[in-house]
Amino acid sequence: MNDIIKNIEAAQLKESVPEFRVGDTVKVYNKIKEGNRERIQIFEGTVIKRQNGGARETFTVRKNSNGIGVEKTWPLHSPSVANVEVVRRGKVRRAKLYYLRDRVGKAAKVKELVK
Repeated sequence: MNDIIKNIEAAQLKESVPEFRVGDTVKVYNKIKEGNRERIQIFEGTVIKRQNGGARETFTVRKNSNGIGVEKTWPLHSPSVANVEVVRRGKVRRAKLYYLRDRVGKAAKVKELVK
């Protein structure tokens, strides 16, 4: 039974998954269907968590919109996620950045990773 589930999930994986980590600022190109038309909406923010793995892997992006914090979670291998583009790399020491929820303004920024 376990092998059957693994085969089904392996068929649903995307071939090219973008390379990004927690703390990175990313643009998520999300496909939105409105009636019979389809358009792409861009959501730009900081990745605050990535969890699980395989076909069920999800990531959460947070941004401030008009002074209000907005978080969205997407499945990484979802067909509704057209592309994930890394805008800048972040330097963090944690796997989950929940502490950004309590911060406002400059305190909510993540330092940029310089190589």
